[in-house]
Amino acid sequence: MPSEIPPRNIPVLIGSHVRLEPIGLRHVDGLVAAANADPSLYKWTVVPQTRQAMQTYVETAMAVRDAGTGLAFATVRLEDGVVIGSTRYFDMEHWNWPAGHSRHGNPNPDVCEIGYTWLTSSAIRTPANTEAKLMMLTHAFEAWKMMRVCLHTDSRNVQSRAAMERIGCKFEGILRSHRMASDFIARDSARYSIVAEEWPEVRRRLTEMAAAR
Repeated sequence: MPSEIPPRNIPVLIGSHVRLEPIGLRHVDGLVAAANADPSLYKWTVVPQTRQAMQTYVETAMAVRDAGTGLAFATVRLEDGVVIGSTRYFDMEHWNWPAGHSRHGNPNPDVCEIGYTWLTSSAIRTPANTEAKLMMLTHAFEAWKMMRVCLHTDSRNVQSRAAMERIGCKFEGILRSHRMASDFIARDSARYSIVAEEWPEVRRRLTEMAAAR
């Protein structure tokens, strides 16, 4: 059974509109309520609808956290403390740098992916998603000193692809039959990435978008 208490080095990311808390069993009821506000939103993302399914979702995320390969958050609205969705780092990799290299012994991950992002209906078209991405990318590149962050989406998800391109993510190609889609087919994934050298420009764009919202 994964630990309900996250390790001390796990961050809580706090912005002006949302707080990203390491996901735990205390969030299950709030996540269920958020997911059931409008299930039709989740055409491209698998979002559990029942309490048992959500508990399994959270327990699985916590086990991945304890293994050191991912970190899932509950997205909490600051003004009222309501859980409005979830997002996560995953496929976190620690590279085996040789002795003498500047990154040898680095306890933080070198690269990761950001995804599994969903929001309840009332949080759509608010600053929540933009601010969450800004906080997660800032932590990845400035606190963890990552070299690369990858993002994938279903190749059919035109809206998500446009959003990634708008903030400056670079399109790398299509991964065929890459993952199970929300409609239970082998989906083709559109692959995007940001590398450390590109982060200042991406940060500028996200900051402007967050302010505009």
